[in-house]
Amino acid sequence: MIDVIPKLRRYRMVDIGKLAPSDREAWEALFRAYIDFYERDEPQEMYNTAWAAFQEDTTLHAFGARVDGRLVGFTHFFIHPNTSGPQVCYLQDLFTDPSARRQGVGEALIAAVVDWAKERGCSRVYWSTHETNATARGLYDRVADYKGFIRYQIELPR
Repeated sequence: MIDVIPKLRRYRMVDIGKLAPSDREAWEALFRAYIDFYERDEPQEMYNTAWAAFQEDTTLHAFGARVDGRLVGFTHFFIHPNTSGPQVCYLQDLFTDPSARRQGVGEALIAAVVDWAKERGCSRVYWSTHETNATARGLYDRVADYKGFIRYQIELPR
């Protein structure tokens, strides 16, 4: 059941909406936990640049998940062209505070991105995760189809 509130959607008991300027501190703490999970170390400038892009909301987008008014999760996503059909939406980051897991937060964030992408005519929403991320993969296996793709990458110097 989805109740539409201006710029806010409710998925079960989770409120999903754009990140407000007042969310900066809580979002950054969650994003740092996400970065730590993947054993990365990023400079403060990365957080500042990402936050500015999410507030601009033109090419990079973000939703926050709130339970009882507290920010407990986020997702970052963007649309890009697709050579074999309509544009697609890449869900780049998804994180839920460990204290709020198994309460539907991740599922609500994914559902909100799917709804957002449908409204913009995207042909699919897709994402990747690390093979060892068993908790997230349990959710992903329930809400999406695993197509068997393996990702390769080459790190470039900054």
